[in-house]
Amino acid sequence: MKIVIIGATGFIGSRLFSFLDKEEYDLTVVSRDVERAREELGDHAEFCEWDGESGTSLDRILKDTWAVINLAGESLASGRWTEKRKEQILNSRTETVQAVVDAINRAERKPEVYIQASAIGYYGSDSKKTFTENDAPGHNFLAQVSQKWEEATAGLHPDVRLVLIRTGIVIGADGGALQQMARPFKFGIGGYIGSGKQWFSWIHIDDEIRAIQFFLENKDTQGAYNLVAPNPVRMKTFARELGKVMHRPSWFPVPGFAIKALMGQMGNEMLLASQKVSPQRLDEAGFSFHFEEVRPALTNIYNM
Repeated sequence: MKIVIIGATGFIGSRLFSFLDKEEYDLTVVSRDVERAREELGDHAEFCEWDGESGTSLDRILKDTWAVINLAGESLASGRWTEKRKEQILNSRTETVQAVVDAINRAERKPEVYIQASAIGYYGSDSKKTFTENDAPGHNFLAQVSQKWEEATAGLHPDVRLVLIRTGIVIGADGGALQQMARPFKFGIGGYIGSGKQWFSWIHIDDEIRAIQFFLENKDTQGAYNLVAPNPVRMKTFARELGKVMHRPSWFPVPGFAIKALMGQMGNEMLLASQKVSPQRLDEAGFSFHFEEVRPALTNIYNM
């Protein structure tokens, strides 16, 4: 069964590719830079070049495809959020999704399932509320991006099963947010960020990948799902557990005003926001997490 992956060279995408490759799925990788993608992922799949915008060039790529997984999107953390940068972040998501949807709709034989990336940023920030998939979107920039990202799938043909994955903070070795957070701990100056009271909704990379496979294989899954572990923790707890697993102190907090001064709106929404998110629909669908608690998850990652 042919699976097309768009965005396979990112932190999540590269691990998803390796996992599905070992499971012997028939994979096609779509990338702006085919040579780089082949170098990073290995020559175990078909590689197709696409600029992320022109939908008609996708027609051949999506021919006779069983599933499409779109993880593409401009990095949120690669630069301060100027107005131009925010426009790039939004357009890189919505334009890509619209092109994919249009190509799927044109296909004579449509894929059975389309899995589209989104994020728990959809809900905005609230220190007292536990968010489920039934909650309305928030009002900050990340919430607006996630909402428009998902809305871009609205015209998808009804015969195609659509799954929207609202991913939390993915933790894993050699990439993602954890790599950035762990760096100060290696030098003995780690600690929590801001007040430390903000909720941190995380998921181990292995569970993220297993959940995506779960959606591929389970025809009853459809709509939006929160991809987060069942037990979120506060930032101060996460930093303490990270220090323990790394055998480093957690004593050097970074105050919120410093984050705001250095990173502006990006720091406020990505590092200081509080999101306590429940994987309610994933639990109801029967998915079983390998890592429900943060200490075993971090221990697994650092192999200690």
